[in-house]
Amino acid sequence: MQTKKYKIVAIGGGTGLSTLLRGLKKYDVDITAVVTVSDDGGSSGKLRKELGVLPPGDIRNCLVALAEEENLITKLFQYRFPKKGGLSNHSFGNLFLTALTSVSGGFDKAILNASDVLAIKGKVLPVSLDNVKMKATLVDGSKIVGESKISKSRSAINTVEIEPKNAQVSQNVISSILSADCIILGPGSLYTSVIVNLLFNGVIPALKKSKAIKIYISNIMTQTGETSNFKLSDHVDAIIKHTYPKILDAVFVNKGKIPKNITDRYAKQNSIPVEIDKLKYKNIEIIKKDFVSKSQYAHHDFSKLSKAIFNFLRGKTK
Repeated sequence: MQTKKYKIVAIGGGTGLSTLLRGLKKYDVDITAVVTVSDDGGSSGKLRKELGVLPPGDIRNCLVALAEEENLITKLFQYRFPKKGGLSNHSFGNLFLTALTSVSGGFDKAILNASDVLAIKGKVLPVSLDNVKMKATLVDGSKIVGESKISKSRSAINTVEIEPKNAQVSQNVISSILSADCIILGPGSLYTSVIVNLLFNGVIPALKKSKAIKIYISNIMTQTGETSNFKLSDHVDAIIKHTYPKILDAVFVNKGKIPKNITDRYAKQNSIPVEIDKLKYKNIEIIKKDFVSKSQYAHHDFSKLSKAIFNFLRGKTK
């Protein structure tokens, strides 16, 4: 029986973060989602380019994931217009947040208002209100600009950075990190959903100062282009390379069996299960469990994942 109401900060983006949030909200916790703002593809990218707004897509997904109930408004936020005409491929939620930003006087205020409309459990914060671009230096020495291009890289990634380099993390994010009992990185694209959030000025000092238990949730499969052929240690090494050696207390990684028909399908895209190998950092505990969902995709099961997180926290905070 849970005796402590944990303050959990989940940092990331994409579908991975929203999957995690769906599991966490089932527990009596104080949840804060810190979400990437560097997306430049799809509907978000179009709105960013045409209207100069911060990309709303990942924010929208997190708001919906934390909504108390799957009601009509929640479904409306995820509605995507047909791929023809002026609204081609835009989601209603993205357009709603964009309009609300103008009406309410800021992206952060728009998120607060949308949170009320959806009656979400917890808070959703953009990691920054600064407009940034991602840049990557590849192993072959070439450089790529833009999150959508980086995620499709044909060469291994050496380092990533944001431009401008002095972009500031939101003060609300700093406050959440400093007061957290647990900080979770991932699951999600290693560079474009996880590491990018750690590059804003102020994030690393706050993480060093925070006394929270810090967990990284490894992806179940490698991501073509971004983490091709990466083992577990490669993921951890990349995070530490961009931050500092003692950033993580634990790593959660899947050891459950993935059906062959699914791995065969992923293999056609050069995506394979992440291999669990040894880490060179003795301070990091590896938690190996079955996290695979019973869907047609090699995704995390949010119930299995959240249960494992809470069992781990209870064992560490008795």
